Amino acid sequence: MSIQGVQLFIQDDHVVMDNGILQVTISKPEGIVTGVSYQGIDNLLEIRNHESDRGYWDLVWSEEGTGGTTGTSYVIKGSKFEVTVENEEQLEISFTRDWSTSLEGKHVPLNIDKRFVMLRGSSGFYSYAIYEHLKEWPGFNLPQTRVVFKLRKDKFRYMAVADNRQRRMPLPDDRSPRRSSPLAYPEAVLIVHPVESEFKGEVDDKYQYSCENKDLHVHGWICNDPPVGWWQITPSNEFRSGGPMKQNLTSHVGPINLAMFLSAHYVGEEMVPKFQRGEPWKKVFGPVFVYLNTLIDNNDPLWLWEDAKQETNTQVQCWPYNFLASDDFPKSEQRGCVSGRLRVSDRYVSNEHISVNGAYVGLAPPGDVGSWQTESKGYQFWTKTDENGYFLINDIRAGDYNLYAWVPGFIGDYKNDTIITITSGCDIDMGELVYEPPRDGATLWEIGIPDRTAAEFYVPDPDPKYINKLYVNHPEKYRQYGLWERYSDLYPNGDLVYTVGVSDYRTDWFFAQVTRKKDDGKYEGTTWQIKFNLDHINQTGTYKLRVALATAYVAELQVRINNPKANPPLFTTGVIGHDNTITRHGIHGLYGLYSIDLKGTLLMEGENTIFLTQPMCSSALQGLMYDYIRLEAPPS
Repeated sequence: MSIQGVQLFIQDDHVVMDNGILQVTISKPEGIVTGVSYQGIDNLLEIRNHESDRGYWDLVWSEEGTGGTTGTSYVIKGSKFEVTVENEEQLEISFTRDWSTSLEGKHVPLNIDKRFVMLRGSSGFYSYAIYEHLKEWPGFNLPQTRVVFKLRKDKFRYMAVADNRQRRMPLPDDRSPRRSSPLAYPEAVLIVHPVESEFKGEVDDKYQYSCENKDLHVHGWICNDPPVGWWQITPSNEFRSGGPMKQNLTSHVGPINLAMFLSAHYVGEEMVPKFQRGEPWKKVFGPVFVYLNTLIDNNDPLWLWEDAKQETNTQVQCWPYNFLASDDFPKSEQRGCVSGRLRVSDRYVSNEHISVNGAYVGLAPPGDVGSWQTESKGYQFWTKTDENGYFLINDIRAGDYNLYAWVPGFIGDYKNDTIITITSGCDIDMGELVYEPPRDGATLWEIGIPDRTAAEFYVPDPDPKYINKLYVNHPEKYRQYGLWERYSDLYPNGDLVYTVGVSDYRTDWFFAQVTRKKDDGKYEGTTWQIKFNLDHINQTGTYKLRVALATAYVAELQVRINNPKANPPLFTTGVIGHDNTITRHGIHGLYGLYSIDLKGTLLMEGENTIFLTQPMCSSALQGLMYDYIRLEAPPS
């Protein structure tokens, strides 16, 4: 390990941060990373790209009043360079871009301060940014912001996102029109004439490598010659939006390495933060850590992944960092903590309060029940309970929050109505909290597991023409392309019929209720049936049907009982969802719970049938995923 101090070299159009282990070259005053030199490689970034297209922060924005999840894409370029810390132990440099009224309609109304930090003896560098919208400025929408690094395609061929999600990757050339065939949407292509034959017949799609925030701490690339790893480490999720289950892009063919902070992926427009004129806002995104490693006493390049995971643990333990110069990033002693115990009360499961193991508990800005799923302006802090339901959330930024939770194995969302005000150094004990999940009566039958995903249901094998080899015999086989088309193959003439007590949801409940492709190439809606027997009917009572949805995309759920043609239906969600989960190989998007009354007079002794109709059918990609369905007896 080098003991050289950190040095800064200021040139006409660039600055170079050098600690003897690596050198990072950044354009001045724009703040674009143009070069990273390490282990004898002059530049790990793609030297064929223009300097402004190698390592950068960018965003997508639109003017107030516009809708959708798109807008103007903008690579953030500073107009002023400043050294904020410079000594042998640490460098921190700032690239700022200030907004003024002369830029109205031309640039996003934000002051942006991008920072880069290098420490002595550290095999990497940090980056974070401060976004600020002043009260008097015009409103705007911010669908996306992120950090992008484009690595050398002749060096980095092996990508790792998780222990069981890593592989040698195709070249970006393989996605070119002459080497690939387009599929249902631009992100997915079928590789037909690859540079290297091993990739022939494979599907490439960046969404196949998405990851949930709770699991998205380190991902990156490995170069074999010389053995070098490039890793993007995110030690905290506090600045990410949408809570622990929100899915984000990671790395993909390019080779490209991303740090996603804001995106509408797997949620839709509800996730887009919309700022009004007169609404002040400031947020710190990051820091994230770019970690570089090499082999020392080991010959296996995959050791670089193991080492990156160890480094991730080190970075997590150091959070919140105490070396950042900005006052907008509070140190640990300026933050607070919240503890307590969460238990569940469900008298149809137990007469005693139930200890919950592995429940998710978090602080997010005040809002409605479950609002943390689409919250996108503030900070969130999440943890999991121990086996007895105890939780501790450390290092919470000062501010006002609600406490939210959800418990695998139980439906619905918990919210504590108390506004929790975090102040510097506070230690708040919430005591025992009790969640009463929605429940009217005893369970007559249930389908699935209430865990907010459709992962337990039947996921088919993909069409052999559309394979990603990584996901063959993989626990996340739902990440294969085109699985929505397999429904028409499996149910060509009639829809799914599930018989309670006979069928098994693991093999007999298709993971997504999608449209069926007809012979003329058009699509039609589908109606699934749940058949069940009741020996006795409480004619004066009200039964309750609970339907928890894991995702929806421009879909509608209509519920009928014993009459498939009843008009109007007993219940309809109306058109819901813009999650796009089916297309993007997810197994969940936004969670939604619907509770439907079934009067006893609608039921019959003996066999009954619930009809679940999804009528929206303008494309192959519309549909629903169920999390869990339960029929409850009338209250007793």
